[in-house]
Amino acid sequence: MSFRVLTAEFVHESNTFKKGSTDLDAFRRETLDLGDVATGRFGDVNAEIAGFLDAGREAGWTIRHVVSAHATPGARVSRAAFDHIAGLICDAAREEGGGLDGILLGLHGAMVPDFCEDGEGELLSRLRAIVGPELPIAVTLDLHAIATPAMIRQAQIFVSYKTYPHIDMRETGRHAGRLLDAAMRGATQPATYRAHRPILEEANSGRTDVPETASLYDRAKAHEAEAGILAVSINASFAEADVAEAGPTVLVTHDTHVAGAADRARMIAEDIADTIWKQRDSVFNTFLTPAAAARRAMEFDASSGPLVIADYADNPGAGAYGDATALLAALLEAGVSGGGFAPIIDPEAARFLHNHKVGDSVTLQLGGKVDPVFGGGPLTLTGTIEHLADGVYTGDGPILGGITHTFGPTAVFRTGGIDILVVSIPGQMLDLQQLRTFNIEPTALKFLVLKSMQHFRAAFEPLAGEVIVCDSGALATPRAQLRPYNRVKRPIWPLDKTGFEFDR
Repeated sequence: MSFRVLTAEFVHESNTFKKGSTDLDAFRRETLDLGDVATGRFGDVNAEIAGFLDAGREAGWTIRHVVSAHATPGARVSRAAFDHIAGLICDAAREEGGGLDGILLGLHGAMVPDFCEDGEGELLSRLRAIVGPELPIAVTLDLHAIATPAMIRQAQIFVSYKTYPHIDMRETGRHAGRLLDAAMRGATQPATYRAHRPILEEANSGRTDVPETASLYDRAKAHEAEAGILAVSINASFAEADVAEAGPTVLVTHDTHVAGAADRARMIAEDIADTIWKQRDSVFNTFLTPAAAARRAMEFDASSGPLVIADYADNPGAGAYGDATALLAALLEAGVSGGGFAPIIDPEAARFLHNHKVGDSVTLQLGGKVDPVFGGGPLTLTGTIEHLADGVYTGDGPILGGITHTFGPTAVFRTGGIDILVVSIPGQMLDLQQLRTFNIEPTALKFLVLKSMQHFRAAFEPLAGEVIVCDSGALATPRAQLRPYNRVKRPIWPLDKTGFEFDR
């Protein structure tokens, strides 16, 4: 029997502290591809839809892929954007009527629209109202999902990434697809148990290169070999979303047909969640100030590769503005040269530079224009234009390999011996081609600043002489107390140190 499966991707990680809105144009700039356009673009790369298609080919499904919609992490999603994309998915489900055997969705798990706190729960609720209570729905989630009770009520199957940096998107999609196929065949009757802990995020944000955190995912994989345990997903949460259900979760999808599986799922989820709670203060990173990072760059011997400095707090992948200047100012003040800085997201500066030509010497105001409270205000700088481009690049690394994106109008501006990548469209640093395409060769540098928390490691750590991490005070600062939380349930760690009702 050939099953008919509806697939879609609707992905956004919403920083509720960020000014503005993520509108439909933000999705269009990143990814808003329908049907065959989406499967043609992402069908054979490291993406969930590729895994969905893999599972469908294995099982002989007929697939209707509705849309792949992704926007760079940012402010809350506008109602118009949410309703449009969710409407495409719901309309397709409605059109299919009773012809569908299952639904397979690639979601993030930390989408916050401007009219509710739980975008994924809202989408799933709308779909469930259309297809009825029994149709199997499988969902993939980012490792940084805030998995809510509403989400768990509306879908039977959940599979989250198990790597950070995220390099297992296709594998995750394939896993979820295979579980959906088993449910559609009646071989399993899946359900998901959720355990939650009152922490803004797991101590190391789910980093799978940190032994204590990696061991959690090793445990998850081992449990998946047990009878009746179909998927164990550990979601580190997203600290930049001020929502009531914030906090790490462990989801255990299990087969209710197997005797004892439900009890075992609860035990597994609670035990792993207990470990997350006990390790809540075991932070691996050492966060340097901008001045300390600049001093390290000055003294660094790059004979074995450049010093890679992660501007953790200004990570566009966490919804930060990507225009913080505190670290750049410290490097310039220290007089350290021979480096790169990528990117400064400043459309105004990019337009100014594009009104000149390569080789021109110019003076401009750079960065710090959106919210100078977080990460510093604009810098007035004089330098030369080294490169101008439309911003299009195609990745070749573990995360973006084969995927084409754009920074929009892009320039390389050199000042004080530092090549600064000035871009128009937000994006964090994930791939070497985000530099090489614009004539910046990472291996030729003494130091390289990357606006990223962790994903940069997949492509850049192998060529680095050393990696250090800087807290520039930007919007994604690890000092959570600098952000004005109003919606999270209190008490919550680390905003609160006492008052918890349990210490399991």
